[in-house]
Amino acid sequence: MEQAQRIWISDADCRLEDFRRLVERHARLADYPMANAVHSNVLTYEGTDIRRAAAEPESRKALMGEWARALMDGPGILLFRDAFPDPAVVDAASDRFFTMIAEQRASRDNAGDHFAKPGANDRIWNALEKLCLRDPHLFARYYGNMPIALASEAWLGPGYQITSQINVVNPGGEAQQPHRDYHMGFQTADVLAQFPMHAHRLSPVLTLQGAVAHCDMPVETGPTLYLPYSQTYELGYLAWRRPEFIEYFRRHRIQLPLHKGDAVFFNPALFHAAGSNRTTDVKRIANLLQVSSAYGRAMESVDRTRMSQALYPALLATRDDGELSPEECANAVAACAEGYSFPTNLDRDPPLYGLAPETQAQLMLRALAEEWSSNAFNEALEEQAWRRLA
Repeated sequence: MEQAQRIWISDADCRLEDFRRLVERHARLADYPMANAVHSNVLTYEGTDIRRAAAEPESRKALMGEWARALMDGPGILLFRDAFPDPAVVDAASDRFFTMIAEQRASRDNAGDHFAKPGANDRIWNALEKLCLRDPHLFARYYGNMPIALASEAWLGPGYQITSQINVVNPGGEAQQPHRDYHMGFQTADVLAQFPMHAHRLSPVLTLQGAVAHCDMPVETGPTLYLPYSQTYELGYLAWRRPEFIEYFRRHRIQLPLHKGDAVFFNPALFHAAGSNRTTDVKRIANLLQVSSAYGRAMESVDRTRMSQALYPALLATRDDGELSPEECANAVAACAEGYSFPTNLDRDPPLYGLAPETQAQLMLRALAEEWSSNAFNEALEEQAWRRLA
């Protein structure tokens, strides 16, 4: 690529042959001395060994360093067998989650999903907060888990923030499309092309993806499909939607059976997809963990809703008298309104019609284009702000 192309990329720059050179590798156990095994390029660790290593500062640091290497430049995925030594804790949490699902079904049609048809799965958004408020004692026993904490700190450092969504793939539930995850995995190719290349490199180190198996997951239940080493392809946020990459994933992805209490952690840039549940009687339930870096936040708290209410009539006036061009109005909106869909309350603001809900900035630009009154905009803005509240 020429210098400018290395900064600004599009999906036309994606080359399957470049991708293949990166993913067609084999992990060697000798390179990861604290792992117990390598299965289908997935590094496997025993929960007992993890807890033992965590008890000593030097072995703890060595283990986290090994995981960081594996997630960045290695296979990109870690499997922890018996991450939860007491299955009763997992069972108790599952009971709470199934009660929440029953309540959801009684109260609404569907919760939406990012990479599957609405209604195909049962989802509990913000399961972290809901479990904590319903049963703080159980929450403490569940999230006191050492492998979860070590994996989070290994990739993100201290001060991380955990969020959690329960996903139940019911009997007959179809597989997801292969994808990458939050942040850039939730943006369209057109939007991603507006971000410089270094932002594509940054996105994977802002979050960590994990999943705790809440039931035994033989292959026929459809545990997650993975493509090891795919996180190393820097154009992957643009590539995963392309048909040749989807087909390559279909032919080369791996799938690991899991036992209740096992946990998997992986780089969010790893190509992955939930599998098809081909059983007639197993509700495959997993707690999907998304852990975020402490550094992914602004320095100051800003009330952007109040600012938007004040700015909107001024923008109408400056546009009408020609003082500002449409592009200059859009620049002012970008400085004022929230330009990102997240965080939000996915119960009230689900991604029913795309990967992400409408942003505050998009709402303001739509109102300007359609010449809404200030009162109409304020009502829509307040309703949107309410949807985003926990």
